Amino acid sequence: MSQIFIMLLSVMLLFNSNAHATGVPFWGDKTSMPVGTLPQALKPGQFVWDPAAAPLGPVVMVVSLPEQRGYVYRNGIRIGITTVSTGRPGHQSPTGVFTILQKDKDHHSSIYNNAAMPYTERLTWGGVALHAGGLPGYPSSHGCVHLPSAFAQALFGITPMGMTVVIANETSEPSTVVHPTVLAPVEAKSGAAEQNARLAPNESYRWEPQKSPSGPLSILISSADQRVLVYRNGEEIGRAKLTIDDPGKGLGTHVFVASEKKEGSAAPGKFEWMAVGIPGHYGEAKHPLDPDEIRRVHFPPDFQRVVAAVIQPGVTMFVTDSPVLGSTTGTKMQVVNGDPEKTPQAQQKK
Repeated sequence: MSQIFIMLLSVMLLFNSNAHATGVPFWGDKTSMPVGTLPQALKPGQFVWDPAAAPLGPVVMVVSLPEQRGYVYRNGIRIGITTVSTGRPGHQSPTGVFTILQKDKDHHSSIYNNAAMPYTERLTWGGVALHAGGLPGYPSSHGCVHLPSAFAQALFGITPMGMTVVIANETSEPSTVVHPTVLAPVEAKSGAAEQNARLAPNESYRWEPQKSPSGPLSILISSADQRVLVYRNGEEIGRAKLTIDDPGKGLGTHVFVASEKKEGSAAPGKFEWMAVGIPGHYGEAKHPLDPDEIRRVHFPPDFQRVVAAVIQPGVTMFVTDSPVLGSTTGTKMQVVNGDPEKTPQAQQKK
């Protein structure tokens, strides 16, 4: 009798497993549109995927809210374009610069009726992620970025933990495409905004690499605050005062990714900083950072030395003329939390 029960139980488990596997929806086209298809020509669910255009190098994704498009770059070269569906009114997707905090190929929502969210790549511990989902041609999610299933699978396969994702809203802020307010520093243990992070009057810089010994590195430069902030694995490990020649002339809004210097390159130093095209700044894509512009920015020499020692391919540098310090950014938004286990389950949305 027990053997029959075990056999029946095994059949039921197999049936439920198959039902679960086949019950996951498939969204969008199964194959890429031809390389060269213009972004505006893509219909909901369509995408272009051309990984051979840049087989190696750091990966960055840019999501344009007004365009409802996503762009993937590897080593500064665009290898993918996709239609997306972002947050609807009342559940808008946040704008800013994020890093992938967690990956889960077979994720299901913990609060939305166990809804399938295949190929989830978490951007915030508050519930914002990239994942395969519905693509009606307009914003329809609860804040996440929905992708075609085939595109989400391909992207999942090449993205490392810590990869940079830029969510931009060109319509609401044309002169500052990416809003840096979401980069308000957070304290790793509680996720609360830091209270005493400003440099003292006699401090030109602070360097605390022991706070986060490993992980992806991001550098944030604000001409408005005349500060440079360095994050590793989402936690601030350094900041410094900076001076800018001709401060009345803005630096602009840029996202740059460090890559290996190609043979014959005239770029100074060991790396090239390749510009990533973001909405409103497409002309910058694939162009090296202008040395004359960088020479306008001056860091404390000791700080420059310690930062230079940790630069490697894949490091992201975000330059903005907007303020980023806590007291000047207005409403704060938590982007990264170094201690996800202490994040309330209801806030994780997954």
